[in-house]
Amino acid sequence: MRPFDQSPFIVIWEVTRACELACLHCRAEAQPMPDPRQLSTQEGFHLLEQIKQFGDPVVVFTGGDPLMRHDLYELIQYGVKLGLKISMTPSATRHVTKDAMRRAKEAGLSRWAFSLDGSTAEIHDAFRGVSGSFDRTIESIKYLHELELPIQINTTVSRYNLDDLQNLADLMRELQVVLWSVFFLVPTGRGKASDMISPEQHEQVFHWLYELSNTAPFDIKTTAAQHYRRVVIQSRVKEGQPVSRMNLVGVQRDDESKGDGIGRPMFGVNDGNGFVFISHLGDVYPSGFLPIKTGNVREQSIVDIYWYSPIFQSLRNPDNLKGKCGECPYRHICGGSRARAYAVTGDYLTSEPYCTFIPSNHSQKVK
Repeated sequence: MRPFDQSPFIVIWEVTRACELACLHCRAEAQPMPDPRQLSTQEGFHLLEQIKQFGDPVVVFTGGDPLMRHDLYELIQYGVKLGLKISMTPSATRHVTKDAMRRAKEAGLSRWAFSLDGSTAEIHDAFRGVSGSFDRTIESIKYLHELELPIQINTTVSRYNLDDLQNLADLMRELQVVLWSVFFLVPTGRGKASDMISPEQHEQVFHWLYELSNTAPFDIKTTAAQHYRRVVIQSRVKEGQPVSRMNLVGVQRDDESKGDGIGRPMFGVNDGNGFVFISHLGDVYPSGFLPIKTGNVREQSIVDIYWYSPIFQSLRNPDNLKGKCGECPYRHICGGSRARAYAVTGDYLTSEPYCTFIPSNHSQKVK
C-alpha cells in the first residue's frame, strides 16, 4: 500500500445529491431530484480513470442515493474494468429492487452498504424520516445474501440511538454482516451539535466497541472517531497484547479471516490523509464532513489536488495540529477528527473537541 501522501486509501464520490429519504443527520442535505449540473457519464468515466492513477484505492459511490443515477451500473462496470474496487451506499427506498441488486452484482460491485440507525423500525425510521425504511432494508439484505454480495451496515451514533447500540450489535450478528461501520455524528449538513453524544459518552462507546471487537463475528470500523484508535492501543497494552499496525487503526481483529471484498488500510485514515471526497458537482474536499473546497475535477486532476493542495498537505502532517492534539503522543495514529474540530470551532487543525484524553505534557502546561 502506498503512503497516504501519494495515494488515498479511500475515495468517496457523491454521484448524486438526489434521495427520497429525509435523514436527520444528512451530510449532503439531499434533494428530491438529481442536480442537472452533476458530473455526466463521460465525466464520471474520466474521474474513475484519474482515480486509477492513484493505484488501487477503494472507491465508494455515495449520495444522496446512488440508485437515482440512470447510469449507475455503467459507472460501476467501468470502474471495475479499470481494476478498481467499487462499493456503494444506496438508500433503502423503492429503488432497491431485486433487479437493482442483481445488476450491481453483475456489474462487479465489491460490497453493498446499507444504513441502520436503530434495531427497530420505530427508532430507525424516525431517524431516516420515512416509514418503511427499516423493513425494506431487512428484506433487501436477505436477497443480498442470496447473491453472495458482502454486506456492510453503517450506523450513526447519536443521542437518539445511544441506548440501542447493544441491540444493534445483536442485529449485526443476526444479519451476518461482514462489517459494522460505526459513524460518530459530525454537526454538518442537517446534523446538529445537540444531537451528538458527549465526550464522555464517546469514550464509553469506544471501550464498548473494543470489547465487542474481541468476540464479534464481523469487523468493526469507526468513522469520525479517530480517537478510538487510542482506546484500542491503551486497551491492548493494558492487556499485555501486541499492538500491530492493523489493530493500531482499530478496525480489524488479528485473524483477518472475514473477507469483505474491500480490505483494510495499514495506517489510520483521517480527513485528507488517506481520504478524499468528490461532490456531485466535482468539487473536492478532504472528506464529506469537512466542507473546505480544495478544487474541482472539471478544472484539475484529482491526483494533483490530492498531492498539491496546501489544505491536504497540512492535514497530512500531524505536527501541524494545535492544542492538546498537537502535544498528544497518539497524534500520528489518531490525529482527532479534523471534520469535527472544524464543525465545532471553525479551525480544522485545532484539538478534537470530543476527546477526553489529556496528554501529560499538556496537563503540566495547564498547571
